[in-house]
Amino acid sequence: MSAPAATPIFTPGENCSPAWLAAPAAYDASDTHLQILGKPVMERWETPYMHALAAAAASKGGRVLEVGFGMAIAATKVQEAAIDEHWIIECNEGVFQRLQDWAQWQQHKVVPLKGLWEEVAPTLPDGHFDGILYDTYPLSEETWHTHQFNFIRGQAFRLLKPGGVLTYCNLTSWGELMKSKYEDINIMFEETQVPALLEAGFQRENIHTEVMELVPPADCRYYAFPQVITPLVTKH
Repeated sequence: MSAPAATPIFTPGENCSPAWLAAPAAYDASDTHLQILGKPVMERWETPYMHALAAAAASKGGRVLEVGFGMAIAATKVQEAAIDEHWIIECNEGVFQRLQDWAQWQQHKVVPLKGLWEEVAPTLPDGHFDGILYDTYPLSEETWHTHQFNFIRGQAFRLLKPGGVLTYCNLTSWGELMKSKYEDINIMFEETQVPALLEAGFQRENIHTEVMELVPPADCRYYAFPQVITPLVTKH
């Protein structure tokens, strides 16, 4: 394994939040990697997985909320679905500029919302969305494995219409868990993710997952397991 792959994503106590919003969004020349403050935010190999998440979030049509824009991989797939509106929250200045440029060329209405989800999501009305896709980058060592739960418990259930679908991922966390604690991705999800979904108000019979075979490149710093998992969580 190469030296960069062994570098920890976060050092103990590290917090990127104060600098994240204004930090340059470093898209490489081939548009296959996005880094912010040296963190590997997204890579193009994720495309099949991002498309699966997008299909889940857009499966009910209507109004879709996407939290985190990244490289527009999921967003572009959402736009291919039979939706009405596509709301996107993004906090980083450079990524938001790319979102605004991208939005001008899309088939379905795009509503770009600038800011941290912690600031933006509480301003959105209850029961407003048919689908939600949450895929943001952890901003601190403290929230590395837990930031998605804050959104799920505090906002996702409230924002969904009855019958609406939540999907999400935290590859930076799940990659570490599959490297250090688990061998079965389904068991990882059941033990580390389902309790927070239940706490948020979702019912166990409405929490489903789909596993996809997807081998990351050897130099990927945040994910090495040859499978990814798509949550399909319905509000009833």
